[in-house]
Amino acid sequence: MTRSLLIPAALLLALPAFAQSTAIDVNGDGQYSFPEVQAAVPEVSEDDFAALDINGDGLLDAAEIAAGEAAGILPR
Repeated sequence: MTRSLLIPAALLLALPAFAQSTAIDVNGDGQYSFPEVQAAVPEVSEDDFAALDINGDGLLDAAEIAAGEAAGILPR
């Protein structure tokens, strides 16, 4: 395997398990909307989601998901 393939593979392995779930990311855009998160973790409220959505774009990216896992709001 070439170095250019190893780096992206290593990054994918470093992502949290929740962030890797294609079952959660229904539309496959690499980010999670509130409906996608709530379908997987019904106890996450809109307020929880808004607190995790640091950039306010209405979606959770990998860094925001990792922060949610570290805070215990999202499962690992």
